[in-house]
Amino acid sequence: MVGTGVLSRAWDIAQLGWIAGPAVMLLFSFVGYYTALLLSDCYSTIIPQAGERNSTYMDCVDSILGGAKAKACGILQYMTLFRGAIGCIVQASLSMMAIKYMNCLHESDQENSCYVLGNPYMITFGITEILLSQIPDFDQIWWLSIVAAVMFGIYSLIGIGLGIAQVAASGSLKGSLKVIGVGDATETQKIWSCFQALGNIASAYSFSEILIETQDTIGSAPSEVKTMKKAISLSTVVMTSIYMLCGCMGYAVFGDDTPQNFLISLRFDKPFWLLDIANAAIVISLVGAYQINSQPIFAFVEKKVGQRWPELIAKEVKIPVPGLRQYNMKPFRLVWRTVFVILTTVISMLFPFVFNEILDIISLGFWPLMVYFPVEMYIRQKQIPRWSTKWVSLQMLSMACLVMSIMATVGLIPGLKDDFKDNSPFGMSY
Repeated sequence: MVGTGVLSRAWDIAQLGWIAGPAVMLLFSFVGYYTALLLSDCYSTIIPQAGERNSTYMDCVDSILGGAKAKACGILQYMTLFRGAIGCIVQASLSMMAIKYMNCLHESDQENSCYVLGNPYMITFGITEILLSQIPDFDQIWWLSIVAAVMFGIYSLIGIGLGIAQVAASGSLKGSLKVIGVGDATETQKIWSCFQALGNIASAYSFSEILIETQDTIGSAPSEVKTMKKAISLSTVVMTSIYMLCGCMGYAVFGDDTPQNFLISLRFDKPFWLLDIANAAIVISLVGAYQINSQPIFAFVEKKVGQRWPELIAKEVKIPVPGLRQYNMKPFRLVWRTVFVILTTVISMLFPFVFNEILDIISLGFWPLMVYFPVEMYIRQKQIPRWSTKWVSLQMLSMACLVMSIMATVGLIPGLKDDFKDNSPFGMSY
């Protein structure tokens, strides 16, 4: 649920100010929590106690709302996951580049002598993911979530700690109470930035694209729905607390000059070894996050191919591994997953930021997966009468979120021109 996006919350609060920033974060924490609870109820169709289990988000929509909406959901879900996989490559590469760049500065003390190109790091990350993608049932490995939580704790606490140290040293809190109070940009540019921050915060609480798939990995006792709801409640509280701390401390330190990610922006340059640890933790967490985004796509494609050509999926080649049990290699899995990782890696090198923004605009931001489908499925499943108080309340929630999602999507458009101009293909560098 949580990830390196926590380091961008300071920029989001900077666009909205000290009052609106935390208020918007609390608002979307409630929206994300509530709609996640609605979605978790859809794991079993019609009657949760005796209904059919849906192992994917698309299955839920198909069984409750029908085929046409299921196809739309599938397109949006896998587009979001694909975008997430590309984002993992880009962010991990930026952290690896930051480690190299900061160590170069520490050794040479001359900024002009340090130049770091991102392509080798993206390729290294891609090779790692090719190897990991061949591990059977990677998403079922129990200790992955523990590693992710530990890494998240490391880089979040380092970021918060550095922020507290900076504020204590300066003796003052930077920032503004105004909603539009960042930098020397024009009023129009500030409005776009506010819209973008709105979408960033909303998306930070949108984990619906993997919620059902995650719920399907939970054992049957106690029931998956009860266990998932407890996890959602606890995670939302922890996530909001960390978001608030990182966001507010970052804004207090940098004020109107708050960067998108203060651990790779070089605004903190000492102690460099602590920043190295934080960025290394980011890389490790993103190695697993890439697989979390990719595994549902792998499973979907392999399921569809298996339905049409079962012998192609079932074919195995037994490879003896000295000292270990033999590895059953599936040629289709090897080729398909390798091609997928190569594709995401090449796109990351070509368009490190632009491609994801285009996908976000096409998918209309956070609204469809986070709000629309959970609300519509809940209404249908619980057979809530049209124009009843609850029906009207749910529709008002959905429409309000649609308006905010449109605003956030519009806020991305002006930045596309700058991204095209500032980022040349295969040219991401420090």
